[in-house]
Amino acid sequence: MARYRSFRDLDWPLLILALIVSSLGVLQIYSATLDTRFHDAWWKQILYIGVALGIMWVIASIDYHTLLGQVPILYGLSIAALLATFALGKFVFGARRWIRVLGFQFQISEFVKIVIVLLVARYLADLKKDEIHARDLLKLGALVGLPTALVVAQPDLGTGLTYLPILAAGVFLAGIQWRHVVVILMVCALALPAGWLVMKDYQRTRLISFLDPSRDPRGTGYQMIQSKIAVGDGGMWGRGVTHGTQTQLRYLPVAWTDFIFAAFAEEHGFVLVTVVLGLYFLLLMQIVQNAQTAPDRAGMYICMGVAALLLFHLLVNVGMVTGTMPVTGIPLPLMSSGGSNMISIFMMLGLVNNVRLRRFVS
Repeated sequence: MARYRSFRDLDWPLLILALIVSSLGVLQIYSATLDTRFHDAWWKQILYIGVALGIMWVIASIDYHTLLGQVPILYGLSIAALLATFALGKFVFGARRWIRVLGFQFQISEFVKIVIVLLVARYLADLKKDEIHARDLLKLGALVGLPTALVVAQPDLGTGLTYLPILAAGVFLAGIQWRHVVVILMVCALALPAGWLVMKDYQRTRLISFLDPSRDPRGTGYQMIQSKIAVGDGGMWGRGVTHGTQTQLRYLPVAWTDFIFAAFAEEHGFVLVTVVLGLYFLLLMQIVQNAQTAPDRAGMYICMGVAALLLFHLLVNVGMVTGTMPVTGIPLPLMSSGGSNMISIFMMLGLVNNVRLRRFVS
């Protein structure tokens, strides 16, 4: 096997950090689902991690330039898969987000993230300019906007929004002009009323409840109120594994998925929460370091796109459970229960390793 494809050249600090955070997630999933009908979620999460590691190695083994060359096909397949979700997807909690393939359920929108990372990287790398012009902004914005609109229409506003940080990080690094930034901000401000009108009723209610959860404490404000209680209940050292009152008495909703950070804070306290956030910081810095040592601009865009996406996930999820951001249903990367998100995250880490493995190849 060629040197640039050997196991010893993988980014082991990145992989170890990801596995530590994932292990803490498995521990919290075990605690949060104890004595519930979801009690088998923790070992399923271990299975997802194992599958994700194998897929990560496959992604790392295929030269990312080859993957970039297949972006038009991958993009077309992504759009087709999102459209198929509308027709064949399973209707759960008022949305069609999952599609069954060979007996397994997949959330297609999670895997589209990888395609968006590759799409933005290829488009911007092909420009070969120090600045991105208005025409290119519009083209790239339209390309990213189409899958975003399809995901938002499922409806899944949270996942749809995760595509935008990849675009934002890419155009910022490509050299966006300040006058374009001002125009974009103005357009977004003018579009807010229209956005409010096209929102589903429950999405509007979530925003209103974010501003004043006490307005409907047993309804739309319930999740945020219970989450904030759980975070505060953890104190400095936490109540201990399987001893969190909000978590174990089921006051905290979906404590193993979207609100796993609140459950972790209650049972492990401020000290371990700080440690976990530190692990996430080191993980992000490791990805940024790979961007700095990337062999070309495309590799740099790939790494920074992954970093921007993970940072957005982290900020929104932690902000959501602490009451500083609206509830959007965005999972905490590497910790929240779920196969599609876990596999997609490790696929993106595989892309980062892919770039790293080629840094000495001419």
